[in-house]
Amino acid sequence: MRTSLVLLSARLLDPVTGDVLPATALAVADGRIAALGDDREIRALADSSTTVIDLKGAVVTPGLTDGHLHPVSGAELTHGLDLSACTDLPSLREALAREVRTLEPGAWLFGWGLDPNAFGDHPVEAAALAPVLDGVPALLQLFDAHSTLASPRALELAGIDGPRTFDQSAEIVCDEQGRPTGLLLEDAACELVERAAPQPTHAERRDRLAAALRAMAATGLTGGHAMDANGDSLALYAELEAVGDLPLRLRVAPWCQPGTDEAGLRALIEQQGTGGQLWRVDGVKLFMDGTIDNGTAWLEHPDRHGESTHAFWPDPDAYTRTIAALHHAGVPTATHAIGDAAVRHVLDAVEKAQATTTGAKDGKDEQDGNGGVRHRIEHIESVPDDTLRRFAELGVVASMQPTHCCDFTRADHTDNWSRRLGEERASRAWRCRDLRKSGATVVLGSDWPIAPFPPLGVMAGARHRRPTRDLNQPPHRPDQALNALDALQGLTTGPAFAAGEEHRAGRLAVGYRADLTVLADNPLTTSATALADLPVLLTVLDGRITHRATVL
Repeated sequence: MRTSLVLLSARLLDPVTGDVLPATALAVADGRIAALGDDREIRALADSSTTVIDLKGAVVTPGLTDGHLHPVSGAELTHGLDLSACTDLPSLREALAREVRTLEPGAWLFGWGLDPNAFGDHPVEAAALAPVLDGVPALLQLFDAHSTLASPRALELAGIDGPRTFDQSAEIVCDEQGRPTGLLLEDAACELVERAAPQPTHAERRDRLAAALRAMAATGLTGGHAMDANGDSLALYAELEAVGDLPLRLRVAPWCQPGTDEAGLRALIEQQGTGGQLWRVDGVKLFMDGTIDNGTAWLEHPDRHGESTHAFWPDPDAYTRTIAALHHAGVPTATHAIGDAAVRHVLDAVEKAQATTTGAKDGKDEQDGNGGVRHRIEHIESVPDDTLRRFAELGVVASMQPTHCCDFTRADHTDNWSRRLGEERASRAWRCRDLRKSGATVVLGSDWPIAPFPPLGVMAGARHRRPTRDLNQPPHRPDQALNALDALQGLTTGPAFAAGEEHRAGRLAVGYRADLTVLADNPLTTSATALADLPVLLTVLDGRITHRATVL
């Protein structure tokens, strides 16, 4: 077994205890950590073909894994105009007008990251952007990626002139006269207009994905839980891996939408475990609701607009039966559930599935022993006290995106999300600490392209809960901030556990994967507000260097 990589003069950080290990060096062979020890004994394992790097006291952590992201759709979406810095209608109109001036006649304008708070008290509709977009086919995706604003010309090209009926909780928002306002809610409605827009070639999509993944590796990411397999995603991953250009280890969960029949469900089950060395299909993604910001979440009581009253699945019992079928087939699930009613229904569905499993004792025993199935809930933005303990009791992983709280809500509750919920429910925002204290495994992620992917920024947001662009602003619910160790675990041991890989990933130990992130200093002792700027010196995936700073 040849030693391919040796790291010397390092501080090796244990994400379980938070301690720096006694060893100062490690050796890598065949994609695994082969040895830990002092510099002298580890250096002796190198030969003339070994890459030897003196880290000069830098800190090595297990490779950081984003627990929820969308690599392929994100790479495509972020190719358009970034609207995330537009905070009001004048700045939004100005950004769009600048972009329109660069377009050829008839060309489409694509935008992303649009915050509904930019519209202030005005409704989110295309009329607010006239005359800037007059005659211009434009698709502007809102930051939640569950809604899109289409210009009148885009609607015309798509043949959309009124409401439609969908198999899921989607909507073409129309005025009192039945005319579309331009706001499209949820995937099925958005797709109607997206299909009318020009599409990139396969080669363009591949190149954009490769560039995005390289950028992720440069921020210290070694892995990600990809929450879709839409379009040609799997083929793109396979192509990049075949040419040695896949710098992240990806766990992919295809979607199961309402209306999926037995054949479709069987196909999802049979797809499990397929993939390559660095990517594989492992799990299924479902949706129990939409988002609070566009009124499509599922709440136990309507929001202050009278919205967010329905599940994404028109028949929630069909969702429950689907969870049972996947559970009994040994397939882990990840369900998007933002509102309190959605979260409760998912927990109920998992509990019912576990209760009907032959020989199952309880959720915790199932997870930790003999072939159990690890289910998870994504987002969990506002939940009451009585749901917290059930995550640990059922062994359901809590997958959360703290930077959504930081950047899309405000401590004074003047934002759209908080105003819709009202004071009581807004005070339950992103209860990361409460879930962790209740015994749940908390996994952290960005949900990129919804929020930026740099993992140190995600970790920092979990600790400070302040707006990323202005850390002088007050934090939103600071009592729900994670401590430094819990935040690190959310990107290391947490994702490993969620994937059932805690015995081969997420720690610095002999035999574990050589997926490594090297930082200029200890993330546990770096202040939360300085953490996002901590230099990433080296990223290693499967023993292969995917990013190396010039200082090394």
